[in-house]
Amino acid sequence: MRYPTNPFTHAIAAKQKQVGIWVSLSSAFAAEVVAPAGFDWALLDMEHTPSDYFTVTGQMQAFAATQTTAIVRPEWNDPVVVKRLLDMGARGLLFPMIQSVEEAEKAVASTRYPPHGTRGISGSTRATAFGRITDYTDRINEELTVIIQLETALAISLAEEIAAVDGVDGIFFGPGDIAADIGKLGKPLDPAVWDLVMPAARKLMDKGVPVGTLVMDPDFAANLLNDGFTFVACGQDTALLAKATDAALAAVKAQINI
Repeated sequence: MRYPTNPFTHAIAAKQKQVGIWVSLSSAFAAEVVAPAGFDWALLDMEHTPSDYFTVTGQMQAFAATQTTAIVRPEWNDPVVVKRLLDMGARGLLFPMIQSVEEAEKAVASTRYPPHGTRGISGSTRATAFGRITDYTDRINEELTVIIQLETALAISLAEEIAAVDGVDGIFFGPGDIAADIGKLGKPLDPAVWDLVMPAARKLMDKGVPVGTLVMDPDFAANLLNDGFTFVACGQDTALLAKATDAALAAVKAQINI
């Protein structure tokens, strides 16, 4: 068997706009509800959810039959966690809270086999269809998506240097943590946040670096994609469910005669 092409990796390299969704419900069943929607990519979050290796495996299985590329965000830049996620079949990784070139280099190294990195070797894993995929080690570097997340003013000041690390496929700006870092906690759409993000993002775009983010406003997500961002998540499953249930209840209560 041949290792399959990762459409997301090649799409962002070609600067094709990619619309994503944040998956935080830590359930394969819930992921199966989202998977057929047709998003280009889905972020399976382990940093801010109860997800573990088994729940993430189930979520990846839910997306495997679709054209949506499932990207996993590990809880930290930890080579052991990365090794396990890759052996489980993760097709892309979003590394949180990267603060320096050295941390970005460590992240990339954890996805590469020696002599180019530190990833341990195991032959019979889900990633290789349990040994049936014979070209996995030859092709994984060109198919895997490695995205670095910048979440502080310090990291943003180093954006160009971090993006230049060999093996980094894209830069992701985390507006929630950026807002907190500059004294705007809980205000990810505050103009001050985007006054900091946009100049750095444009410098990266000018260098041909794919740039992405997550915003909870679909209109703003579309504006960012039209303004040069390559991959933007426009919502989160937990938030969408909360809003839909609140709206349904409110709609009924508003029509009840008192």
